[in-house]
Amino acid sequence: MGNPNLNDPRKKFHTEKFPDQEQNTPALQNEMSPKPDCGEESYKGHNRLKGRNALITGGDSGIGRAAAIAYAREGSNVAIQFFPGEEEDANEVKALIEEAGTKALLLPYDLREDGVATEMVKKTVEAFGGLDTLVLNAGQQIAQPTLSDLTIKQVEDTFKVNIISMFEAVKAAEEHLEPGSAIITTTSVQSYNPSTFLMDYASTKGAISNFTVNLSSYFASKGVRVNGVAPGPIWTPLQLDNGQPDGKIPEFGQNAPLGRAGQPVELAPVYVLLASDEGSYITGQIYGVTGGEPIDL
Repeated sequence: MGNPNLNDPRKKFHTEKFPDQEQNTPALQNEMSPKPDCGEESYKGHNRLKGRNALITGGDSGIGRAAAIAYAREGSNVAIQFFPGEEEDANEVKALIEEAGTKALLLPYDLREDGVATEMVKKTVEAFGGLDTLVLNAGQQIAQPTLSDLTIKQVEDTFKVNIISMFEAVKAAEEHLEPGSAIITTTSVQSYNPSTFLMDYASTKGAISNFTVNLSSYFASKGVRVNGVAPGPIWTPLQLDNGQPDGKIPEFGQNAPLGRAGQPVELAPVYVLLASDEGSYITGQIYGVTGGEPIDL
């Protein structure tokens, strides 16, 4: 007799092929089929982050959205940065944060622009009276079939969004991070097993992994923990805005050991753990949420 309290992880979420689809920039979660599960209905909080003040980049959709919903339901005020044009998704997240009884702040910024990471930190502190949780999650991912198709402009933009903005945000936030604060980065399985069609993206993820470990050493003596999350194939709008080679969306994630793509809500508990006091002895670590693909050996 099977245990009815057990859920087979191979079958817990969408397991079929995805409809072939793409979107123009910026891609919106509301227009995806099927729509990703970010915990809108399922995530239940337990006051793990009561009284915290968080800033999450890329918080309107996908993994950042799942973290924002979870943080609010755990008791944190949440500011979310999003790319201008993604207001529809961002407004949904704002409503969910406020429904949880905490404060929300929307920050429409293009992270390719100099100074915007500093400005969003400043506005978060002004709105909430402090900043103690920094989730650096925003990313640009544009697949190119050959090296000759990869322009230096794309490389520069990908580095600006994915890693340079992290440096700026941390530099701006440092003076506000008291002992007990946390910084969490989003790296990727691409940091460890890069795909040739994501050469610039994978390079930034390798830099983020290194940055995370290095930064943890810098902040340890200040009582601030720094960790990273390395997702595998997760069903988010990032994949539909030229994030995958032509024709690859239907099979997205199905070569993972668990046989399916992950959903953003499956990462939310890790982001909560790394921000909460339950993770008080965790720093300098990268947590893989990959459906079984190893991030180290």
